[in-house]
Amino acid sequence: MPDAVDWNLAASLGSRVVGGGPKLTPEEADRVVAELYYLANEATPLVQETAGLDAFLASEVKVVDRPEWIRSNIDSFQRISAPLTQRLETSSALARNVGSRLTGAQLGLVLGFVGSRVLGQFEIFTEDDPRLLLVAPNIVAIERHLDAVPRDFRLWVCVHEQTHRIQFAAAPWLTNHLLENIHEYMRLADMTTQELFARLAAAVKALRSGNEPDGIIGAFQTPEQKAVFDRLTAVMSLLEGHADVVMDEVGPQAIPTVRFIRAAFQHRRAAGTSGWEGFLRRLLGMDLKAKQYAQGAAFVRAVMADGGMARLNVVWESPANLPTRAEIEDPPLWLART
Repeated sequence: MPDAVDWNLAASLGSRVVGGGPKLTPEEADRVVAELYYLANEATPLVQETAGLDAFLASEVKVVDRPEWIRSNIDSFQRISAPLTQRLETSSALARNVGSRLTGAQLGLVLGFVGSRVLGQFEIFTEDDPRLLLVAPNIVAIERHLDAVPRDFRLWVCVHEQTHRIQFAAAPWLTNHLLENIHEYMRLADMTTQELFARLAAAVKALRSGNEPDGIIGAFQTPEQKAVFDRLTAVMSLLEGHADVVMDEVGPQAIPTVRFIRAAFQHRRAAGTSGWEGFLRRLLGMDLKAKQYAQGAAFVRAVMADGGMARLNVVWESPANLPTRAEIEDPPLWLART
């Protein structure tokens, strides 16, 4: 019986689409890899001191190329999408064959597009221990595009990713919390054909009116899905915003050109919202992720202004202390509640 998703097709197509990245001699590539491993270790105490968190999660650091990042993400998708794929596998053999290849092709194209842009990722949905991935060709490509000091930019990226590692160490319940909400969202995605067409009509209407803040993703959601989506959005905004603040708060004593890097990186991020790339980013929901970074960072800075990192760090104590989406957008609500 074929899987509901053709994972092999997704991996092979994604690897073809993503390309190899910038040209490096073998010696240059070896130096980049070695420095990223070194800086990943150097970033850990910087994050712990800046974030005020002594937690440390034993996990592997791995410097990867683009195809390896794609394969790793496909492995994670296979694990977290089980509730959805199990339901799809009850359909007819013809529908499974056609649907699995179509879904595999779509996933491969998406990963191929994203895989040429992602700098790093802390993988929590792994078979064994979580691991931190650093995508070497993308780091080199973007540091060249920004004309950044390579050592500074690489450490800056490592600080962001190590912050995620320490977040999950400080909140050991967080992985299961996210997984439960992802599975609930998938279960709520079970719609009949009639319901699907009704959501499609509602989506078109919402997008035409411009009243859907979450774009095409939000337009397709049922009210029940939106409630779960808002919980996930709030958590991701917190995680990404916190990591963005920490990577800047580490400061010029560790990363002398940190202010230049942030300004150049923000300019590049804004430039990606126009043209065909901007269209693809909106279609894939990547513009929502950029919004999460901005709102999450604003939330973190507002809480820090009230009581420093110690005030913020109560979020890692229990799920009840996580901000809601409304609280991310209006930090005084969270400050009053906690």
